[in-house]
Amino acid sequence: MTPLKLNINPKVAEVFNNYPEGFPEKLRYLRQLIITTAEEIGIPTLEETLKWGQPSYLAPKGSTVRLGWKKTNNHYAIYFKCTSKLVLTFKEIYGATFNYEKHRAIEFTLADEVPEQALKHCISMALQYHQIKHLPLLGAGVH
Repeated sequence: MTPLKLNINPKVAEVFNNYPEGFPEKLRYLRQLIITTAEEIGIPTLEETLKWGQPSYLAPKGSTVRLGWKKTNNHYAIYFKCTSKLVLTFKEIYGATFNYEKHRAIEFTLADEVPEQALKHCISMALQYHQIKHLPLLGAGVH
């Protein structure tokens, strides 16, 4: 398997550093989950960039995954394209495992323990979205 080629935008590090206390570490953890998941599922390249001022991750046949802090409720979140089937599918598979923001995000508080395996599964579906969007439950069984 070819190693993942990660294209990094240096401005992303600045954004992480400007989040309020406690949030940079949590968001960097989500970043690492995205990178690790991409490696594990054999994504050849992953682009780290900024979209809407937030760290964003793009795979060649995937849907954009973004990370951000929400000032309104002091949560942090992993965002998915709201017009995709991603979050609806996550809700169907994982139900109350996560806190969702409508059809666009999975949210966490600083005190939350991130269900790592479930979240990596969600990330893997996003990174392969255009290959699996036609499949029931995006090709996933109930975990």
